[in-house]
Amino acid sequence: MATWFLRSSNNHGVIRKLLMAFSGKSTTTVVRRCFGSMEAGQKLDPYSCDDDYRENIDHRNQNLDFPGGKIPLTSQLKFISEASDKRLPCYRVLHDDGSLISNTIHDQLGEEVAVNMYSAMVTLKTMDTFLYEAQRQGRISFYMTTFGEEAINIASAAALSPHDFVLPQYREAGVLLWRGFTVQECTNQCFGNKDDKGKGRQMPVHYGSNKHNVITISSPLATQISQAAGVAYSLKMDKRGACAVAYTGEGATSEGDFHAGLNFAAVMEAPVIFICRNNGWAISTPVHEQFRSDGIVAKGLGYGIRSIRVDGNDVIAVYNAVRAARNMAISEERPILVEAMTYRVGHHSTSDDSTKYRPTNEIEYWKTARSPIAIFRKYIQRNGWWSDDQESELYRDVKKQVLEAIKTAEGMEKPALTELFSDVYEQMPPNLHEQERSIRDAINKYPKDYPTDFHV
Repeated sequence: MATWFLRSSNNHGVIRKLLMAFSGKSTTTVVRRCFGSMEAGQKLDPYSCDDDYRENIDHRNQNLDFPGGKIPLTSQLKFISEASDKRLPCYRVLHDDGSLISNTIHDQLGEEVAVNMYSAMVTLKTMDTFLYEAQRQGRISFYMTTFGEEAINIASAAALSPHDFVLPQYREAGVLLWRGFTVQECTNQCFGNKDDKGKGRQMPVHYGSNKHNVITISSPLATQISQAAGVAYSLKMDKRGACAVAYTGEGATSEGDFHAGLNFAAVMEAPVIFICRNNGWAISTPVHEQFRSDGIVAKGLGYGIRSIRVDGNDVIAVYNAVRAARNMAISEERPILVEAMTYRVGHHSTSDDSTKYRPTNEIEYWKTARSPIAIFRKYIQRNGWWSDDQESELYRDVKKQVLEAIKTAEGMEKPALTELFSDVYEQMPPNLHEQERSIRDAINKYPKDYPTDFHV
């Protein structure tokens, strides 16, 4: 259940608390909107403050009309508390044993969708396992896994429309897989061969697909957040009936782009969903060393953005939260912030050894007891939708698919040298022509210094 504060239509906007399920059918009409329009600040109720402040307002009929709206006066010198005594709740549907929490309101998943989601999570985990090993064997240069965060990937993707634009960070390979980007295309990108859509110019796991409305990942943190606000505003202006979705980790919220992006989206009322994977660690930096706020969800209030915290290891909870967020973002033309609480089971990347800064028993607990794949498997088994035989067949088929994709990608030739200089300018400028000639001369002069499969 999510807790929201609403302004009543009577009694001078007395604040009342409403417990409600975060579902697309009911939330669009009951949660108070902070910015109803660009002039909304002028219409805010000056008395709609919390109970503590109301007690100290002794100029009930006096207020000042500042730019942005009327503000009530008080003779009391009182600061807003830096933190609440209680942490904001986390929306959850499933127990860890796969059973439904009683009295939970949620949209029921059908058998076909649930099984497809589970299969996609297993595919993602298997692909991660073998590509991670491929890097360790020196066959690719770099890799990042999504171990422990498979539910956020697949469940959020399933809740979106193919027409929505996705701006991922670098741990959202499952979103692409759900949209139809194949395992072969993923491995082609990681190996940087001639069939890589990025033509070998990007680091591994920096996927992108124009066909699937996925904006190519870039390495600098948080750049996609402000870009997503702009994409969403464009979708709104064009009346596309779609939204933008930006994924990020909690570490990226320490970047200035996060704050600029959220503020821009709120002011421009852009239909964008910001999904933050709060997995506890920004490489080796724990959350308590990153910020003093109650996680990420609390930051939404400061920007006038409706927000929710959800159990990121609960497939159904993530699906329902993102589905409801999408309905609100599009129908009400507003940004939504979703904080998905989870844990990064794997190392940050192949350049990291997380056992140097966190205990192995902590990792093992989240790997086993709170595995999103294991929890969801128990759920579909309880419903009679899955069996041990299906499990064995799935793992066997997916393993074969991934290994064949790696073999194909590794054996394919690399992009031509000329691709280093193409797709930037319509007509290549003289300085790039000179660089191209210089590299050609170096290859011809020192052919043994270059890979045998390297061609001009």
